[in-house]
Amino acid sequence: MKIERTENLAACHALRRTVFIQEQNVPEADEMDDLDDQAIHLLAWQGDTPVGTARLLINGNIGKIGRVCVLAQARGIGLGAQLIRVSMDILREQSGVTVAKLGAQTHAIGFYEKLGFVAQGPVYDDGGIPHRDMTREL
Repeated sequence: MKIERTENLAACHALRRTVFIQEQNVPEADEMDDLDDQAIHLLAWQGDTPVGTARLLINGNIGKIGRVCVLAQARGIGLGAQLIRVSMDILREQSGVTVAKLGAQTHAIGFYEKLGFVAQGPVYDDGGIPHRDMTREL
């Protein structure tokens, strides 16, 4: 597995379309927003096939990790955790960023807790799926 920064938004969008729009029924208008041009994008590769992605947005001292997804055929091998670790490494390189934040689907809270994130605030709806914010000091 290889994870790298990318400008290949078409590949990122294809992965997000498969996982969020097709599998999870997130409305396309919710998934495809106008923030991609401000973000750092990551692609995870299995051989020469893109199988996962994440998007990083910087807002003051907060680095928001979002749009994290892995194709079904590449799940269960630690790729999601690797995407989060690489995301945090990149956020640490950004001047002034001290906190990583993400909106976790509630079923994935335990996954993010194992990576050091702490749930905060109430459960909220995002794209028809219950989420909860989580943060971790960098």
